[in-house]
Amino acid sequence: MNAHHRHDAAPALRREDADSVATLTLDRPQSRNPLSEAMLAALSDAFTAIATDRTIKAVVLAAEGPVFCAGHDLKEMSAHRADSDRGRAYFTEILGRCSKVMQQISALPQPVIAAVEGTATAAGCQLVASCDLAVAGSNAKFCTPGVHIGLFCSTPMVALSRNLSAKHALEMLLLGEMVPAEEAARMGLINRVVLAGDALAEARRLAAVIASKSPATIRIGKRAFYEQREMGLAAAYDHASAVMVENMLARDAEEGIGAFVQKRAPVWEG
Repeated sequence: MNAHHRHDAAPALRREDADSVATLTLDRPQSRNPLSEAMLAALSDAFTAIATDRTIKAVVLAAEGPVFCAGHDLKEMSAHRADSDRGRAYFTEILGRCSKVMQQISALPQPVIAAVEGTATAAGCQLVASCDLAVAGSNAKFCTPGVHIGLFCSTPMVALSRNLSAKHALEMLLLGEMVPAEEAARMGLINRVVLAGDALAEARRLAAVIASKSPATIRIGKRAFYEQREMGLAAAYDHASAVMVENMLARDAEEGIGAFVQKRAPVWEG
C-alpha cells in the first residue's frame, strides 16, 4: 500500500492506493472535515492525478471522525465580509472552485464511491450526491440545512436534484431536516446501508468488483451515462447507440465476448 501526502505536516486529505483502488480520506476531523480552501485544493489535485493514473480503476471517498463533511468552512467565508465588496468576489471564487471539484467527480474516468459514517451536511451532502455510488453506515445522516441560517443550499441542490425525485430533493432543501441513512437510501441519495463502521469496507468491496472489470469499458460507460442524462430521449438513444458501436469495436469487448463464448476468464487490456 502506498500513501501519498501533501508536503505540509498535516494534509487535509490522505490518499492510499491498494489493489487498483485509491482511497481518499478527508482528514480534518477536528473541524468537521469542511470543504475549506485547503480541502478543495487537495481534492482537486487528487482527482487530477487519478484521472490519468491507469493503475487506479476505482476511487473510495471516506472521512476521519464522527462527521463525514460539514460543508463549506463558514468561518473562512465569513472572514471575507470585511472585504470592500462584502465578500462577493471571494464567495464567487470559492463556490466556483467547489462546483468544479464536484464536476471533476462525474468527469473522472474511474467511478467514485462515497463511504459515509456520521453526518454529511450542506456541501458535504452535495459531495456525497456527486459521487457515482454511496454507501452509508446505519448511523449516517444527511442534511441541507441552509434554510435555518438564511442561506438556501442552491449549489447542493444541483447534485441533489440529479439523484432524488423533485419532491424528495425539495423536502430536504425546504425543511433542512436530518435524513437518516435508511430514508436516504429510500430517497436514492445512497445505494445501501450497512452496519455503523462498515461503510468503508463495503465501499472498498464494491470498488474491488468494479476494478475487476475492463477499465476501458467502465470509462466508456461512465462518460456515456452522464452525457445521455442531459439529453432528450431520442438524442440519448442516438448517443448511446453510437457509443455502443464504438464499444463493440474495442479490443476489450472483443475479448470479453470471446471469453464468454469460450467459457473462460477474460484478460482485459484496458
